[in-house]
Amino acid sequence: MPDPGRPDVGNTAVRWDRVADGVLRVTLERPPANALGKPIIEGLAAALDELDAAGNVITVVTSAIPGFFAAGADIKHMSGVDAESFLAYGNELRGVLDRLAAPNRVTIAAIDGLALGGGLELAMACTLRIAGAGARLGLPEARLGLIPGAGGTQRLPRLVGRGRALDIMLTARQVPAPEAHAIGLVDRLVADGQAEQEALKLAAELRRLSQPALHAVIRTVDAAFDLPLSAGFAYEVAQEQELFESGEAKEGLAAFLEKRPPKFV
Repeated sequence: MPDPGRPDVGNTAVRWDRVADGVLRVTLERPPANALGKPIIEGLAAALDELDAAGNVITVVTSAIPGFFAAGADIKHMSGVDAESFLAYGNELRGVLDRLAAPNRVTIAAIDGLALGGGLELAMACTLRIAGAGARLGLPEARLGLIPGAGGTQRLPRLVGRGRALDIMLTARQVPAPEAHAIGLVDRLVADGQAEQEALKLAAELRRLSQPALHAVIRTVDAAFDLPLSAGFAYEVAQEQELFESGEAKEGLAAFLEKRPPKFV
């Protein structure tokens, strides 16, 4: 439940509230389907400003629209603009998703219903994805004569591999949640209507851990896709050494030896 001392804030399309110490819920609420137009882009940017100011916060991105996480980009807007405005709109969306995907934050997408096009790109920009059993995910841009242009062609292969990513994008099909879970597009599969609850539970668990360590895990895993193996090993060593010298490793090791919970920031 939201903290009664901290009411929801945001714009008309995105609101956020602190549901627990160190856990922020960001809720998309733009009927009828959470199209990722200017209102949601601006709302997400404002929510990210809040995250940056809050520091070590685990974030859950969810939806208040039944049947939809987010159905995609704002097609009506895209169809009525010129080339320059089309590029500007795409850059705004890409900028927000890139900020969301930064390795210095942990975010969890709670997907119940449809996550299509830009909606799936939003979910893939999050660190983890939890989906209800009836959710459906896809990148149908080929039906519009376009490609997934907000990171979809790059993030999807890193999650599911080249062949599966091509199958999903070339066919423009909707992937049922059980299949999405089996191929690694979704990290946890829960009963319908339970994605947000499970995401908030996981967020609370993660917040009790060392945030610098979690961020270092994300950075080193991401490096595995970009660096040769030997360079990846070297980067891993550097990250671990940094945690030992200036992170929270000393507190974690001391707490283990003293048989007490660690006091992480």
